[in-house]
Amino acid sequence: MPPEKIDFVTNPSPDELLKLVDRALLSDSMLVVFARCKVHYEGRAKSELGLGDRVILVKPDGSFLIHQSRKREPVNWQPPGSMVRLELREVPVLVSVRRKPRETLIVELHRVYHAVLYRAEDYEELSLTGSEAEMAELIFRDPSVIEPGFKPLYREKPVKHGIVDILGVDSSGRLVVLELKRRRAELHAVSQLKRYVEALREEHGDVRGILVAPSLTSGAKRLLEEEGLEFRRLEPPKKGEKRRGRQATLL
Repeated sequence: MPPEKIDFVTNPSPDELLKLVDRALLSDSMLVVFARCKVHYEGRAKSELGLGDRVILVKPDGSFLIHQSRKREPVNWQPPGSMVRLELREVPVLVSVRRKPRETLIVELHRVYHAVLYRAEDYEELSLTGSEAEMAELIFRDPSVIEPGFKPLYREKPVKHGIVDILGVDSSGRLVVLELKRRRAELHAVSQLKRYVEALREEHGDVRGILVAPSLTSGAKRLLEEEGLEFRRLEPPKKGEKRRGRQATLL
């Protein structure tokens, strides 16, 4: 008889929690823990997050995310490939370790309200038309839509404050950060690009930032100019479109 899709414990003892976490990790299940916890991060920087009620999500690929009760993005996270374990110390502690570069995320579980594992089967890939992923594919096929001599190197590159859509170099060898938006870009997109550029400048010095979108608001245009960032106009490919993307233009 196949195992149940869901297994959970409510207000578990440390031993009960350890058994559930072990089952989740050994069976490649998704693990979700709702707990009052503290968070410690050490890697390219250091951070501390005091006690609070949060949702912790561990995926079979090693992705580790901590969500607060506000905002869309996790407050702390580790990428796929990280190693996860539970240690029984004074309180149970979830540890996520990324090896290269070395980063460690430690979550002290001061009170676990609920923990559940999901044995999920999902073999489908999301197919979007006119998406940012298709914009990225277009740029990798024909980098000249950004500018002559541009060379894309990485897609979805993790940096200090998030994930860069495309990281590449220009014709003179300078690093270039591309932030892609499939719709009209607003102030938030510029602020996001600015954070990524500033994070990379700490390590690499001179870094360019380019916002790539079909259009942008007047406020976004002003902020780009104030921050010394750039804009390229690019439409997402339409369904079935095989031709070269429209040539990007300067701001």
